[in-house]
Amino acid sequence: MISNTTPLISVIIPVYNGEKTILPTIESVLQQTFTDLELIVINDDSQDSTLSLLSQIEDPRLKVFSYQNAGVAISRNRGIEKACGKFISFLDADDIWTQDKLEAQLKALQENPQAGVAYSWVNYINEDGSFFRHGNHITINGNAYEKMLMQNVLENGSNPLILREALSEVSGFNKSLTLVEDWDMWLRLAARYDFVTVPYPQILYRISSESASTNIVKMEKACLKFIEQAFNNAPASLQYLKKKSVITFYHYLTFKSLESPLSRKNGIIAMRCFWNVIYRDISVIWKWQTMLKALSKIFTVLVLPPEKYQQLKTIAKKLLIKEPKNQLQQG
Repeated sequence: MISNTTPLISVIIPVYNGEKTILPTIESVLQQTFTDLELIVINDDSQDSTLSLLSQIEDPRLKVFSYQNAGVAISRNRGIEKACGKFISFLDADDIWTQDKLEAQLKALQENPQAGVAYSWVNYINEDGSFFRHGNHITINGNAYEKMLMQNVLENGSNPLILREALSEVSGFNKSLTLVEDWDMWLRLAARYDFVTVPYPQILYRISSESASTNIVKMEKACLKFIEQAFNNAPASLQYLKKKSVITFYHYLTFKSLESPLSRKNGIIAMRCFWNVIYRDISVIWKWQTMLKALSKIFTVLVLPPEKYQQLKTIAKKLLIKEPKNQLQQG
C-alpha cells in the first residue's frame, strides 16, 4: 500500500543520456514489493530522449529534477537534498533491482538497529539484460571498515539502503572524485556504522561497453590514488593491509580488462595488471587455478581475433562451462 504521508524510503537515480536503459531501471523500482517510497530522478542534462521517456511514466511516486551536467557525485547529492525518506538508496540508470530488494534491506536494518547500512549481493548482466557472471557475494555483519579498506565490498553505487542520518553525518558524496565516489562513501560510512548483509543477489549490475568503468587506465589511476588517500586516513594498526588492497585491486583489474570490449590492447593491459599482482605477491604463482584462468584468458585474447574469442565464449556457455567469478574473492 502506497502511503499518503512522507515516504519511508527515497530512491535516487542520477541519469545522463540513459534512454537505452532508464525504463527497465525505473520499472525495477516502481515494482518493488515495498511501496512506501519516492523515486527521485536527477536528470544530469541529458541530450537524448531520456526526459521524453520519463514524461510517459504515470506514477505519483516519480519526481524528476533537471540540472546542468555535473556528474554522478553531485547528482546524488542533489537527490539527497530533495529526498524526504528516513532511508535512502541509490540506483544507477542502467542497473536493475530484484523486486524484494528494498523490503529485504529494510527488514535487515530494522532487525539490526545498530547498523546504518544494509547491502545485498550483486550479479552482473550483459547489455541485453542476460546473466553474465556472479559477483563477490561477500557477507559482512558488523564492522565493515577493514574489509572495505581492501576492496569495494558493495561493488557498485546501486547497492545499499542507508539511514539518512548516516549520510548526513558523512556529508554526502565527494564531488572531487570520479570512478571511486561510491567506494569512498561506503568506506566513510563503514568508519562510523555497522553494516548488515542480505545474502542474496538483488542488484543486477549491467556490464556496458559505454560504461566509465570500462576505461581500465582511468580506473587504475583513480583507484590507486584513492587507496593512497584511504590509508593516509586509516589507523596505524591497519597500514599492513595497504599492500593487500593494491594486490586485490590489480587482481580485479586483470579480469575487468577482459570484460571490456575485447582487443589485443586490453589483453596487454590485463597482462600488465596480472604482472602487478605477481610482482607484489609471488605466492599467486602457486595458486594454480587462479593463475591458469588469468593466463589462459589473456593468451586467448592476445592470440585470437575478438570475434573468434567471442565464439569460444558462446560455445563454452552452451557447454555449461561457467565464466570465472570475480577474482576479488581470491585476491
